Amino acid sequence: MASTSARLLDLLSLLGARALWSGPDLAERLGISARTLRRDVESLRGLGYPVSTVKGPDGGYRLGAGGKLPPLLLDDDQAIAVAVALQTAPTSVSGIDDAVGRALTSIEQLLPAPLRAEAEAMHLTAVRNWWEFAAPPIAAQTLRAVGRALRTSQLLRFDHLTPDGRRPAPHDPDFTPPLRVEPHHLLTWAGRWYLVAYSLAAADWRIYRVDRIHPHAPTGVPFRRREPPAPDLARYVVTSWDRDDTPAQWQCSGTAMVDLPPGLVARWAPGGSVVEYVSPTQTRITVGAWSWAGIAGLLATFDADLTSLEPAELVDACRSLAQRYARATADPSRPSAVP
Repeated sequence: MASTSARLLDLLSLLGARALWSGPDLAERLGISARTLRRDVESLRGLGYPVSTVKGPDGGYRLGAGGKLPPLLLDDDQAIAVAVALQTAPTSVSGIDDAVGRALTSIEQLLPAPLRAEAEAMHLTAVRNWWEFAAPPIAAQTLRAVGRALRTSQLLRFDHLTPDGRRPAPHDPDFTPPLRVEPHHLLTWAGRWYLVAYSLAAADWRIYRVDRIHPHAPTGVPFRRREPPAPDLARYVVTSWDRDDTPAQWQCSGTAMVDLPPGLVARWAPGGSVVEYVSPTQTRITVGAWSWAGIAGLLATFDADLTSLEPAELVDACRSLAQRYARATADPSRPSAVP
């Protein structure tokens, strides 16, 4: 009976997480037979949960309107993990600070007294590291609109904002008509949210920065999910040079040509830099920092030849660092690592 109840809770949770599940997918996730799945669905219906059956080749099971999930059940480790996650929530989404605080209070009220005392004693403060190169925060309603389209497999229609966050008017030279895409996957990396989507206009896969998306009203137009552009979407995003990136706002910003493949530079470029394809073995990178020496140091981490450095302040900083390192390595008493 205990295992059956736990399985029904798992089934209910899965039904609430996706608009539609096929029978084989549900049975595989739960590790049960198709016959047991049908019996469990009937058990949920007997408990008052409106689980409907969708006929046809694309059919399956759906939790209908009015279906409510049971109270949240967490073990001790899960409760502490949620409390820590809420207190260290990233600031990449705007307008949710109050919601995060209320969620933390709700979680703590549900905990037994000893565990609640442990969670309340764990007062954490998330301090921003300036090397994070954080992006402008995303409006919560934008993230909800993108997430809703992704979850329900419906076309997403949006205006593509300019790099400085403007919504261009029709008479602006950088104006483009609203885009229509099939959203596939959301990914966060280096303080930025990325949407992997199939562009109907380009007839190809694209990566969009979510903070540059201004969503329109839901289209209600469903689409059939395609095979993703790569088996590992995380690697696909971080190694893609064309991922809609914009320069971070720093007091110093410079560019350089790096003798490395664009995909490799994109993988290791810090957040807030822009990577441009030049050739299969050459890449132009734009990167910022609080000093010109900081940019020179970042470029040095690629351990490759550099050309076309701009502006002049960056060139001077590279010369200064070269002289400083030359003096640091000129001591004849220092042993050399080179045989």
